[in-house]
Amino acid sequence: MTAPAAEALRVGELRPSQLLHTYGIGAVTDLPNLSTMVRGLDDWDPVRARVLTEDRLLAAVRRRLGSQVAALRTPPHMPEDPADPYGEWTRTGVPVGLFPRWLRCSRERCNQLAPASGGLFQLKKNPYRPEKTKYVHVNCGGPGPGQPTALPARFLVACPEGHMDDFPWVYFVHRGDSSCEGHTLSLTESGTTGEAANVFVRCSCGVPPRSMADALGQAGERNLPACRGHHPHLGTFAQGGCQEPTRTMVLGATNSWFASQLKLFSIPRAEEPLTQAVKEHWSLLSPLAAVPADAAKMLLPTQACWPELEQYGADAVWTAVTKEAQAVAGDQGEEDEEFDLTTPEWRAFTHPRDHALPDFTTVRERQLPDHTADWLDSVVLVHRLREVSALTGFTRIEAPEWLPGEETGARSVAPLSRNAPTWVPCAELRGEGVFLALKEERLAEWEQQEAVLAREEMLKAAHWGWCVARRVEPRWPGIRYVLLHTLAHVLIRQFALECGYGASGIAERVYARSGPDPMSGILLYTAAPDSEGTLGGLVSLGRSERLGRAISQALEEARLCSSDPMCAEHDPRVHSRLHGAGCHACLFAAETSCERGNHYLDRALLVETLADDKCAFRP
Repeated sequence: MTAPAAEALRVGELRPSQLLHTYGIGAVTDLPNLSTMVRGLDDWDPVRARVLTEDRLLAAVRRRLGSQVAALRTPPHMPEDPADPYGEWTRTGVPVGLFPRWLRCSRERCNQLAPASGGLFQLKKNPYRPEKTKYVHVNCGGPGPGQPTALPARFLVACPEGHMDDFPWVYFVHRGDSSCEGHTLSLTESGTTGEAANVFVRCSCGVPPRSMADALGQAGERNLPACRGHHPHLGTFAQGGCQEPTRTMVLGATNSWFASQLKLFSIPRAEEPLTQAVKEHWSLLSPLAAVPADAAKMLLPTQACWPELEQYGADAVWTAVTKEAQAVAGDQGEEDEEFDLTTPEWRAFTHPRDHALPDFTTVRERQLPDHTADWLDSVVLVHRLREVSALTGFTRIEAPEWLPGEETGARSVAPLSRNAPTWVPCAELRGEGVFLALKEERLAEWEQQEAVLAREEMLKAAHWGWCVARRVEPRWPGIRYVLLHTLAHVLIRQFALECGYGASGIAERVYARSGPDPMSGILLYTAAPDSEGTLGGLVSLGRSERLGRAISQALEEARLCSSDPMCAEHDPRVHSRLHGAGCHACLFAAETSCERGNHYLDRALLVETLADDKCAFRP
């Protein structure tokens, strides 16, 4: 991570996966002594950014962002042990800018508040220990020796359209009058709780101090200026301003940035590893198909994908390239499937044959667990899988909601660059998992039960109210999805007790669709950014002799919740919630685990509860 100035300065470190899930473009990154914002793609240097090949994901990204997107790239790679701390390596990384730009002196009895560019604070660089780089109050008049650290102001303003700005300190303390000049501001605290009611903004001009609790009241009471439509990560302002009211946020608030992503698993396109590799890298290899054989074999080692293909030899690779070229020429194609991220995965997991590829190794369990034959169709142990995710934008205040493979339903997704992006950042993870497919006949019969249909109408009514309140197009995922999603959460909690991974490290993928080409399954998996992935804890738990006991225990635990009867009797229509019988005590999972933000969950659909014993799939 480096500052995006002409004189680049390294100020901290982040893992590549964090740049997609936690501290992506437009997110505020809280470093030990600085608070920064990751800048847009226009300021990135993609020279050290490795290109990832995943045609299905690239097609989906193009559908969302436009056909100008030409590549998926990992974040820029930085040397691990540079010899010269002042050398060119300091300019390699992810560019950031100081944000918020208002700082406060940390010395007691000073607490002076001013913008970093005002000359009051000075940047103190430490190239040998980047985490020590900080701003200091040079001429602090408070008691104590040395130069105290200047800390970032702890309040910001944002709006649901993705804009963010510094808190209007002068405007706020003067209650709408910004004409005060030549005076100094301070931010002081009284008491020990640190809550907003005990934080006061003061001006030396003598105006009465104002509590920050006023900035968190109702819209008409906050006395904040209109949103300027500012995107700090791009350095731009919305043309004509922004019509949304601003909202005060605390620095580091979890709702200040939500990633809008597309993700998928690498699935086999051929049974032979060489053919699979050629298909994966076809965008790079296809130009060689028109070159004479001898020249093409000489050009193969110059391709970026050659390290992966070298083990097979140039002759074998060229033969595979020519076969793929013939197949592509005669292929009529199914263009719609290129944008469907779930159907190809469902078919790969339910394929009757096992797969043994470097990024997709599956073994179908020959025997179903005890007491599951009436509803479980198959269990597949996924020894190896590769997940690739791409960042396509972000939201603030409200998290984006979408079904896998569909367009985002959020009101506004903030852009990643000032101009249409030609590439997007992505990350790849490798790991393992367990795939469960339910019997379609049993599930279709359950969907038509009167009690289930009545429960669905109640959940749909709450869903409609939730969407209307947020001006989101209602897209009901279906009662089948709610059931499978609930089953996934129940199993995540139980698996975490036995497999060796924490609950936050186990993620889900739900395959749910009714109609002529139905899907009914869940994948529970864990993945890590290293090359080897994980250690087999989930796969071992997926074997029939252990899985049956785990499922039975999970369903039994789901029948009762420590918050019952309130949890079981919860009516989602009262406050337009997206979950029925479910809460933090029984169903909710970590943000890293759930693909839908703990929405669309209902224990009453899966097991009998204290309030409902008529629509349970597993009575």
